Amino acid sequence: MTAETETPVAATGSCCSPAGACHGGEAADVQVGAVTTVYRVSGMSCGHCEGAVSGEISEIEGVASVKAVAATGEVTVVSAAPLDEEAVRAAVDEAGYELVGLA
Repeated sequence: MTAETETPVAATGSCCSPAGACHGGEAADVQVGAVTTVYRVSGMSCGHCEGAVSGEISEIEGVASVKAVAATGEVTVVSAAPLDEEAVRAAVDEAGYELVGLA
């Protein structure tokens, strides 16, 4: 089970799709300037845990989406710019879990 929170981010056309296809003849929607970071979080064991972590991280300014997976302990964050790790650590702590670091 996964929890995902999304905030709209401006999208523009591109020759490359999010799936990695290039020059398909049509412009695809991509998040311009988006940064994807994967963190390791300890203590998540269920969908409620995923939702708590996702909810707290999604409140950080610039975060476009968050996907937490309890089974792997990974949290994938898409943001407009690189996030301050201490801000992420504080959000994860507020949710009741521990940020281990980057995955």
